[in-house]
Amino acid sequence: MTDILQKPPRRYAIGAAVFEPPNLAPGLYIVGTPIGNLGDITIRALEALAAADVILCEDTRNTGKLLERFAIRAKLEPYHEHNAAKVRPGILARLSEGARFALVSDAGMPLVNDPGYRLVAEAVAARIAVTCCPGPVAAIAGLALAGLPTDRFGFFGFVPQKQGERQKLWAELSSLRSTLIFYESPHRIIETLQSIAETFPGRLVAVARELTKLHEEILRGTASEVAATLAARPAVKGEITLLIGPPAEGEGKASAEDLEAAIAEVSASLPASKAAAEIAKRFGLPKKDIYARILAAKAEADGE
Repeated sequence: MTDILQKPPRRYAIGAAVFEPPNLAPGLYIVGTPIGNLGDITIRALEALAAADVILCEDTRNTGKLLERFAIRAKLEPYHEHNAAKVRPGILARLSEGARFALVSDAGMPLVNDPGYRLVAEAVAARIAVTCCPGPVAAIAGLALAGLPTDRFGFFGFVPQKQGERQKLWAELSSLRSTLIFYESPHRIIETLQSIAETFPGRLVAVARELTKLHEEILRGTASEVAATLAARPAVKGEITLLIGPPAEGEGKASAEDLEAAIAEVSASLPASKAAAEIAKRFGLPKKDIYARILAAKAEADGE
């Protein structure tokens, strides 16, 4: 363990004031870092970073900028999706020997759409102490600013890139009466909003861009309105948190008579699969359920 014992002085600075952190007990420390504004760092996070034997990070350059801001000299080691399987056994071995590791992501809370889950799971299984120093999360910051209901919500990571997978996800989530939170690329946000507008035409959305940074922006409205606003710009830049509001009262609750009439009307002119897609979009219902009803109706009409 000589490599662990030979570490830089334990200290951190806030402005001109220099502080010595308290000693850390052995174990793994999950440390939340700012999602943009470095002033959002917590004192407890600074203490953990300054006192840790090793800081595990996705990109040593990004974490290095944070440490430089607070005059922390620390040993950095990369831990990301490409090397995790290879380096994790060695990390767990050193933790078992009494080392103190801090785990950070490039921004925000580790494990929230970032690597780290398996390390924490295996540390817990090995009875290694795991502690969390919580910090900012873009999904929660976006929820606070969106102006959408906050009593029930779910986070679903990045929106699928492929249209078929995206539509399948919308169908799965259509009946949830809660605010839905996603991350999305600025290069795909307009396409995604247009997809939402087709599937959930009346729902409110919010696009939270560059949260806590200089050009922070929150766009609110229906998906088609926000898509039109972004489409009018030369380019869309920055990290994006996308939120979809819950269904309005009555959405997806068509009467049996209305549904049967729509099935009879649409299936008379379209193949079963296309008719099911059209009706599912119109009523906000799962396509597979509509498809089954169309087939049943056809079988009954044919006397089967």
